[in-house]
Amino acid sequence: MVFKMIHENYNVSDLGRAMEFYEKALGLTEKHRIDSKDGSFQIVYIGNDESDFELELTWLRDHPQKYNLGECEFHLAFRTDDFEAAHKKHSEMGCICFENPDMGIYFIQDPDGYWLEILPPR
Repeated sequence: MVFKMIHENYNVSDLGRAMEFYEKALGLTEKHRIDSKDGSFQIVYIGNDESDFELELTWLRDHPQKYNLGECEFHLAFRTDDFEAAHKKHSEMGCICFENPDMGIYFIQDPDGYWLEILPPR
């Protein structure tokens, strides 16, 4: 039996703001979406051509408060081909939330507080 990872879900408070962040910070764009008939939720799957893995962004109309992310001890990781340029871009965006120079990595934080690890090329 084989299992393939296909997506991870993040619930977001403002779908447009989240999509704008992920496109600007990581180049992720909409692949497909599901809109409920009654307007109670929207689900947008974003990704890029580097992988078929997708990030599912879910907006729920009846959840106006911020999501409780606990201690944020979870994250998605992204490897970049140009670590210095990525770091410069994310510094300019003001979204770097933690750096570990000894490990050669850093984390950015999306508008809802989710952490995303940025790794250099292998």
